[in-house]
Amino acid sequence: MAACRFRRSIAAQLSHILETPPENLVKSIYAVPVSRKGQACDFQLFVSSVLDASSSNYSKSDIQLEAQKLAKKLKCDPVVSEISAGEGTVNFTINRELLAKTVLQQVFEDGSKYGIKSELFSGLPKRKILIEFSSPNIAKKFHVGHLRSTIIGNFIANIKEATGHHVTRVNYLGDWGMQFGLLGAGFQQFGSEEKLKSNPLQHLFEVYVQANKASEEEENIKKLAQDFFRKLEAREEQAVSLWQHFRDISIDDYARMYKRLGVCFDEYSGESFYQEKSQEVLKMLDAKGLLKKTQEGTGVVYLSEKEDRSAVMRSDGTSLYLTRDLAAAIDRVEKWNPDTMIYVTDKSQIPHFQQVFQILKLMGYQWAERCQHVPFGRVQGMRTRRGEVVFLDDVLDEARSMVIEQSASAKTTKELDNPLETAERIGLAAFIIQDFRGLLVSDYQFNWDRILQSRGDTGVFLQYTHARLHSLEEMCGAVNQASRINAACLQDPQAISLIQHLLRYDEILYKSSQDLQPKHIVAYLLKLSHLAAVAHKMLPVKGSVPELAEARLCLFQAVRSVLANGMKLLGITPVNKM
Repeated sequence: MAACRFRRSIAAQLSHILETPPENLVKSIYAVPVSRKGQACDFQLFVSSVLDASSSNYSKSDIQLEAQKLAKKLKCDPVVSEISAGEGTVNFTINRELLAKTVLQQVFEDGSKYGIKSELFSGLPKRKILIEFSSPNIAKKFHVGHLRSTIIGNFIANIKEATGHHVTRVNYLGDWGMQFGLLGAGFQQFGSEEKLKSNPLQHLFEVYVQANKASEEEENIKKLAQDFFRKLEAREEQAVSLWQHFRDISIDDYARMYKRLGVCFDEYSGESFYQEKSQEVLKMLDAKGLLKKTQEGTGVVYLSEKEDRSAVMRSDGTSLYLTRDLAAAIDRVEKWNPDTMIYVTDKSQIPHFQQVFQILKLMGYQWAERCQHVPFGRVQGMRTRRGEVVFLDDVLDEARSMVIEQSASAKTTKELDNPLETAERIGLAAFIIQDFRGLLVSDYQFNWDRILQSRGDTGVFLQYTHARLHSLEEMCGAVNQASRINAACLQDPQAISLIQHLLRYDEILYKSSQDLQPKHIVAYLLKLSHLAAVAHKMLPVKGSVPELAEARLCLFQAVRSVLANGMKLLGITPVNKM
């Protein structure tokens, strides 16, 4: 990794003066973000990070003085061409030709591994990670509320996999509970086999709504629903057969939806699988003296001495959602032996997972410390042009049709081999970028006009930039290797800014892999696209002398490669024409 080579060179010189091993200094040397004002230096060392343990006693002026002293002791060499003191920092400028040549060669050599083949990742142990995400409810169409869990879980799986971890992707379906009593009884009253064949999930949704409404008005429907679920719990053949039919139909429809989203799973499991195993959990809780009964007969576990408690069993002895989650966690550790388990659900479930992890600890499972909940906020104002959006199909169809309309009215639109597929990819990129721009736990306001703008900080702009750079390669021919270019041709401010930005990619990936927030990668890619747009305008390839044209083309090819890599990590498929 280019940045690593430069960090090591700087660390080697610092180590002599600070009497610290160079490997202890590398992670304190940061690539400097590109600013609008332009800048000279490429790397900074924050002096406070290398002062002794009592550095909290240093004032701002003390740190500044230490920075100036350290800068004076350091010498320029063939790698570092300039050293200066900043505000509490020592600034390093790399030899400009060496910078350009090294960075571009590294991008070409590493390909999809650029940024990941970095010593920032080399010291990290490789883990087995299980991620539970998406988890829609059987017999209900894929709601837009599941979109966030799906794309966030997919991103976390992608970044963990890319950085060398072994990832297992689990879709934990909501396929058990009293709602299936209502659906089963409702289908027997209002269902149609013919409608079930033609539009299965839409019909099941309509049946559920009708049965739910009827149960509020008629006590008989509520009783039939309870009877159906009791039969289901008792595994009576007719009830199980109908439930299995609903489940199979749902998974087939979800598989089609996941294909549209470009998401896959290693395992589909569900609450139903843990119905019996949850009874074993209740026995374990009882044996450990953790299961207590209330006056009403409900089984509870006390989480603390302050009377905080969680219900784990109904008065009739049947399990609850929480009990099934306990059973699932224990079963997954036995089956997959993961080092970490990550759950991706909305933030309303924060208390639920706190209870799950706490009960597992009380049961003596030390691995519960390595369970993690990644919560996310709600999407507000999601509507189509025709009104309220209910299902994800509607949203993706709407995005696709709007992209096609915009393309038809644009003067620069290219002739596409598959316009529907391209429009789908652009529309999905628009969703993902809007969703990932802020902290995952934050709610955000959905806005059709804003997300589909071709300029500004949008997914459409990222796709447009990628397509534009791909078109440049097609028109001028791709560069096969960066080693033969003349780096002296890449000394314009616009070229240097792009190269400096490419230098930071490993730090960005490291940050996102640690806090699981995609916003760092999103901000990086948007900045890269804006810098590329300026450079594309100011540094023409066509019409330039061959040596200059080749160097610039090499730079733009490197930018497109990193842009594509970052988009794929986010779950976006780059388009080559639009």
